[in-house]
Parts: sequence; structure tokens; C-alpha cells
Amino acid sequence: MTGLVERLAPDELWVLFRRVVPETVVVRPQGGGRRRAGDREVLAAIVFVATTGCTWRQLPPVFGPAWPTVYRRFAQWSQARVWARLHRVILDELGAAGELDWSRCAIDSVSIRALKGPLTGPNPTDRGKKGSKIHLLVDRNGLPVSVAISAANTHDSLALQPLVRGVPPVRSRRGPRRRKPARLHADKVYDYDHLRRWLRSKGIVPRIARRGIESSQHLGRHRWVVERTMSWLSGCRRLHRRYERKAEQFLAFTAIATSLINYRRLTK
Repeated sequence: MTGLVERLAPDELWVLFRRVVPETVVVRPQGGGRRRAGDREVLAAIVFVATTGCTWRQLPPVFGPAWPTVYRRFAQWSQARVWARLHRVILDELGAAGELDWSRCAIDSVSIRALKGPLTGPNPTDRGKKGSKIHLLVDRNGLPVSVAISAANTHDSLALQPLVRGVPPVRSRRGPRRRKPARLHADKVYDYDHLRRWLRSKGIVPRIARRGIESSQHLGRHRWVVERTMSWLSGCRRLHRRYERKAEQFLAFTAIATSLINYRRLTK
């Protein structure tokens, strides 16, 4: 069990996670009771659920804590935005190491089926079946910088401004923190003049394909990195279909997936 926990939650990731997880002090005046499950074992169990796609009830007992304990801790951490803070901490480490390239960023989305819950809607590309959409903004290397979710029938262009605003101020190897790219690449679905004007007002050069003018092949020279990152997200099998009723828990799994992608780059 120890070896599995160390493989799913290695020392470097555990050190970063301890910086964002709230400290819980359990006081039992009457004494007795069961020992509280360790946060590292719970973190490893959550990573196991995220990467394998198993249900909470299918969680093997080798981790120690039972699945209700793991799910309860996951829900508490999701409500406290622990996963979003972990994503930001890892971005800071990447920025301080000079691993983030802000010269060109790209934006795209992917739709997945959903069972129920808020931020779901009929997917026009899946015969109207209910689904959700993951929106992603990545740097030139394909590292996720900002992530958001919406209903599957939400137009991609509506997510551009929230994604850009959602980029946190990230440390740099030299100079102040940075939170906006020099250029932003997007496909034709984002081809709107008001989006171009808004990006220019933020000091970002828009590189958005124009409908009926520019070919997708020419645009793909710089946008393929975000499509590759979307395939990296499929490594988190829990994102193959949305099972979470609460939107905050589905967003938590997307943050876990992006954090694992960035963590692998940090420890390569």
C-alpha cells in the first residue's frame, strides 16, 4: 500500500499539496475514536479515481480509508477550491523555472457526455444528448494555464473572455508576475470583431482564423498544441464522461487533470 501511495502521490507532489490543503485539527474531549485518515492516502486515492475512472464505490481498500471518507474529503477540498490553488502553485513553480512560454497561447474546447446536474445541456454535435464542455487555454508548450467548464450547447466564443480573465498571476524567472500572453491563437468559431477588440485592449495580439478566408491547415501550425493537450486530458479517464452532479466537483477533476499534466512537466 505504501508503494502505491508514493507512486500516485510522490514526495514532490505531496509537498506542493501541503501548501494548499487546509489543516484539520480533530479534537475529541471524550477520547477514543478512530484515527483520522491521512491526507496523503486520501490524495492518492483521489488521483487513482481520477486516472482510472473507477467509481467511488469501486475504490480498492488498499489505500486504507474507506470510499465514503475519500469522497467526503474530496467534496470538502473541492468546495474549498484546493484543486484550483494546487493548479496555481504548480504554475508558479513552472514559471519560476522558466518552463512557461507566453509568446503564443491557444484556446479550444472539448465536449463530453454528462448524466445530470448544472452546466449541462444538449450537445449539438452528439445528436442532442446531454453533455458538458471543457474549455482550455494553454501556453506555447501546451501546458494548461486556465480551465473552465460550461454546458455542451454553450458557444465556444462565450468562454474566451472568462478564460483569459481566469489566468492567475504567475511567477516569472525574471521580472514581475505575468498573466497574459503576447498572442492568442484560436479557430474560426472565435471569429468575432468584439473579441478581437477586447483582446487588443488587454495588450494581446489576436490570431483568430477568419471564416471563409483563412484555411484550417494554416492555423494548425500553432494550434496543434492545444489539441495535443486535449488528448492528454483523456489520460484522466474520469473526464471521459461526467458523472458528478455538482459542477464544482466536475471542475475539480478538470483541475486535477491539468495539475497532473503540469506536474509531469515540472518533474521531467
